Amino acid sequence: MTAFFTWVGTMHPILQAVVVVVAFLAVIGLILFFVDIAPRSGKIYTWVRLAMCVLVPVVVVVVFNSVWWAAIAAAVIGAILFLIDFRSRRGKGYFIQLVAFLAPAGILLLIGLILPSIQTLVASLMNSSGKEFVGFENFVWVFTQPDGIRTIANTIVWVLVAPTVSTAVGLAYAVFIDKTRGEKIYKVLVFMPMAISFVGASIIWKFVYEYRSAEFAQIGILNQIVVWFGGEPQQWLLGAPWNTFFLIVVLIWVQTGFAMVILSAAIKGVPIEQLEAAELDGTNAWQRFRNVTVPAIRPAIIVVLTTISIASLKVFDIVRTMTGGNFDTSVIANEMYTQFTKFEAGRSAAFAVVLFILVLPIVIYNARQISKQKEIR
Repeated sequence: MTAFFTWVGTMHPILQAVVVVVAFLAVIGLILFFVDIAPRSGKIYTWVRLAMCVLVPVVVVVVFNSVWWAAIAAAVIGAILFLIDFRSRRGKGYFIQLVAFLAPAGILLLIGLILPSIQTLVASLMNSSGKEFVGFENFVWVFTQPDGIRTIANTIVWVLVAPTVSTAVGLAYAVFIDKTRGEKIYKVLVFMPMAISFVGASIIWKFVYEYRSAEFAQIGILNQIVVWFGGEPQQWLLGAPWNTFFLIVVLIWVQTGFAMVILSAAIKGVPIEQLEAAELDGTNAWQRFRNVTVPAIRPAIIVVLTTISIASLKVFDIVRTMTGGNFDTSVIANEMYTQFTKFEAGRSAAFAVVLFILVLPIVIYNARQISKQKEIR
C-alpha cells in the first residue's frame, strides 16, 4: 500500500485524483461482485468463491506487506468451504455448512465486541494503572464530580433534542414534498449532509459560528446576519448551556436526511384506500395525517428515533472538533477519550460502561419492535 501511494505521489495531481478514483471504484466493484455471487449455487460459483478465499488474502498480504501464512490459512479455509459446499449441494450437511459460515462472524463478534466489553467492565473496577481493584470508586468519581455530572447531563440533552428534532423535521419535510414536482431533487438536497463525515460537518458549522470583533468584517454567516440586523457578533460556542444546542444543530443537520428518506418511504407505503376513506368521512389534511398516516408509519418513526438516539449517545466527533469538550460541552464519549489520554484508564472505562448502559435499553427496545413487526407479517 505504501508503494502504491508512493507511486501515485510521483504523478501529476490531476492524474493522482483519477488513479485514486479508479482504484476506489475497482475495489467497490470487486466487493459488489463477490457479494453478488456469494448466494448463488453452481459449480462455477463454488470455484469463484474458492478463488476468492485464496486470491483476496494474497492480494491483501502483498499490498500490505504482511506474512504469507495468511494466504495459506485462507487457502485451507477456502478448501474447507469448498468441501462443505460440495457436500451440501443436495441438502446434505446443512448444519455443518451453517456452522461453518457463521463461525467466522461469531469469532469476530467474540474478539471484537464481547471480549472488549468484558475487559472494559473489569477495567472500570480497577485503578488508573489497571493493577489494583478499587470497586465502584471510578463510578463514584463520575457521579460526584461536577464535570462528570455535566457530561452525563449534556449527553442526555443530546439524546432528547437531536432525535426529536431530526425526526420531526424529517417527517414534516417528507410530508410536504411527497408527490410534488422535483421531489427527488428536494430529497437529494436534504440527504446530502449524510454523505459528509461528522468531522467535515463540524468544520463547516464552525465556519458558520465563526466569531470576529465588531470592527472586523465577519466571515461567519450567523454573525453576519446578526450584524445586518444591527446586533453585536456573538461567540456562539463559548456560552453554556446554549453552546451545546449549537453543537446539536450539526447532528440534526446531518441526521434529518436519514429521517426524511426512511419516513418518506414509509409514507408512500400507506394504503391509498385508507386515506380516501378518511377523506370521504370529511376529515381535513391534518386529521388524515394524525389519524391515518402517523399510525401507519409508527414502526418507521420508532426505528428513526432509536437509530438517531444511539448516534446521539455515541456522539464524539462533533464535540471534539468544534470545542474539544471545553466550555461545558463535553459528552460521555469525549470524556471517555479525554480520561484515557490522561492515563486514567479506570475512569475512562467507567464512562464507557455508563455509555453502554444508556445505549442498551434503546437497542433492546429497537430489537423488540423489529421482532413484533416480523410477527405481524
